[in-house]
Amino acid sequence: MSVLVLGMSHRTAPIEVLERASLDTDDGVKLSHKVLESAHITESVVISTCNRVEVYVEAERFHGAIEELSRLFAEHAGLGRDELVHHLYVHYDDAAVAHLFSVASGLDSMILGESQILGQVRLSLQSAQAESTVGPALNALFQQALRIGKRGHAETGIDRLAPSVVTAALDAVGETTPETRYLVAGAGTMASLAVRTLMDRGIAPERVMVTNRTYQRAYELVATFGVGAVRWEALDVELQAADVLISCTGATGVVFDRDRIERATSDGRPMTVVDLALPRDIAAEAASLPHVTHIDMQVLAELAADSEVVADVAAVRSIVDGEVGTFLAAKSASRVTPTVKALRGMATEIVQAESDRLEARLGDLTDAQRAEVRQALRRVSDKLLHQPTVRVQQLADGPNGLTYADALADLFALDPAAVDRVSAAKEGS
Repeated sequence: MSVLVLGMSHRTAPIEVLERASLDTDDGVKLSHKVLESAHITESVVISTCNRVEVYVEAERFHGAIEELSRLFAEHAGLGRDELVHHLYVHYDDAAVAHLFSVASGLDSMILGESQILGQVRLSLQSAQAESTVGPALNALFQQALRIGKRGHAETGIDRLAPSVVTAALDAVGETTPETRYLVAGAGTMASLAVRTLMDRGIAPERVMVTNRTYQRAYELVATFGVGAVRWEALDVELQAADVLISCTGATGVVFDRDRIERATSDGRPMTVVDLALPRDIAAEAASLPHVTHIDMQVLAELAADSEVVADVAAVRSIVDGEVGTFLAAKSASRVTPTVKALRGMATEIVQAESDRLEARLGDLTDAQRAEVRQALRRVSDKLLHQPTVRVQQLADGPNGLTYADALADLFALDPAAVDRVSAAKEGS
């Protein structure tokens, strides 16, 4: 069994394709369960954020799993498989581990070092746990990724870079005044983060209005942050008064088309519209309006490309590289140990059987002689097994460690059930 990840991100796909492949919470749960219908896959975790969609699986067969995952991706996005495959990436075993650790650390984000991704990885794992799509292999991998992500932020100054997409977007808005009025459309995680970031920047709560199709959800942000709320039916009235619109509704189609934005700015008043949603909430055509500054994921990606890569990124990358090596070594050792224990168990049984046979044939032996016979047989057994067991542990640290464990089992004709029993006992301890 091996870890496999198939996905796409801002690095491999244009925003238009990412929009079509994006998954809301329900879609992510459905995909995670569909993946497990494959005979080649036993565990799955789905990560879907504003700039990536990934499926991590524990797979028996590489090619069979890839075929099934790419088919499901294409089916969800409504794209032909040949069209979609150009935007997908695949990482397997060691590379899959390294990729997840980099993602959780913010090294693969559009905004390098952004901290929001760590919470999104945690939510993905929690969803998989609640849906029982994750097992021991991916659970251990994701728990380690979360620990590494925290370590990167705790031990380096990477937080000096933009810690989230929301922060980067508000930086892109530029200078504002105490009179600037904000309208946040949406009430989910991204909207909550947007409101919190505005509060952290000293924006007065009365200058922030929140709206959502479900008014109660919007009012929850009112109770938390003290901002105002507007009913969805009155959205256009508030839009005409807003200087900055931040939209992250999670809708499946455009919420603010060009005409709607044009009507809101018909008096010539400038407005900055920030679209943090996938699929888009704000029509791309709104960027052509004379009084509108349009910021979306594409704009943020271009700004990020111009960002200076600081030494802190290298420090986090060094942490990730070291943790990848440690994790893989532990994984290899955990797979080899049951084989070694099963081998020694088989040797103990043989020593016992031969001791009993010799004692029966030799007749009257003193207790001291019996002990000497047993000790001699044990010494021979230990010496014969010492070199191969030490060597297999050394080779487990190499890239083909699991192959040597399998070879050891084959050479000594070990009972697979015996190896499995040791593995089960180890996992349960």
